[in-house]
Amino acid sequence: MTEATVRYSVHDSIARITLDRPPVNALNLATIRAIVDAFRRAAADPSARAVILTSAVARRFSAGLDIDILLGKSAEEARQFLQALYIDLADVQYALGKPSVAAVGGTARGGGMTLAISCDVIIASASATFGYPEIDIGLPPAIHFAHLPRVIGRHRAFELLFSGRAFDAEEAYRLGLASRVVPDDQLDRVATELAAAFAMKSPAVMRLARNAFMRQNDLDYRRSIANAVEDFCNVVATPAAQEGLRAFVEKRRPNW
Repeated sequence: MTEATVRYSVHDSIARITLDRPPVNALNLATIRAIVDAFRRAAADPSARAVILTSAVARRFSAGLDIDILLGKSAEEARQFLQALYIDLADVQYALGKPSVAAVGGTARGGGMTLAISCDVIIASASATFGYPEIDIGLPPAIHFAHLPRVIGRHRAFELLFSGRAFDAEEAYRLGLASRVVPDDQLDRVATELAAAFAMKSPAVMRLARNAFMRQNDLDYRRSIANAVEDFCNVVATPAAQEGLRAFVEKRRPNW
């Protein structure tokens, strides 16, 4: 895969997609395409009955977007990346046909949150932290406008999305974002045990049942993704957003 930022392996009927782009698993176009390709590979792999998305970088799941892909770019240039991160990722997860588990250890922010919530289950380590900091650099966390209110309610979602504050694994669990919180040294074991439990089921029944679950729960969400792409692209090329991105790179307060 491009730049070797993503690894794919299968063991005991569990496919493991491992992010490996130090220092923080920042997402550029090549990396997100590699992630989508890995999920497509898992979907077509008869030896894989469940999928784990995890990270090889200590204390980092993914810090989100690589700022270089947005700084100085037009709305059309940003659209190419958003097509992969929002639409292609949602489509491949929707049609995966087998359960996916995000094993989140350490930091998950912005686009890293998009990766995590695309999976069926999120298992968080005790030291994991979450957040939607896009608003702090002049960008909308657009896809989460569609996702988060459905999970935690409109008012709590608004507070997190528009404050940009980070929150810990226990809060993620209380909000219903994380299915479980486990000690740091048990994250891989618990995620693997859960994936193994899924993998023991009939593949045919699991595929049909998961497809039914997705139809019941995700159709409106998938329709909303195209709007999320438009919302993000409408903002990213504005002077305010570009000033926020420059300020982030230059480690200063934006001049808004």
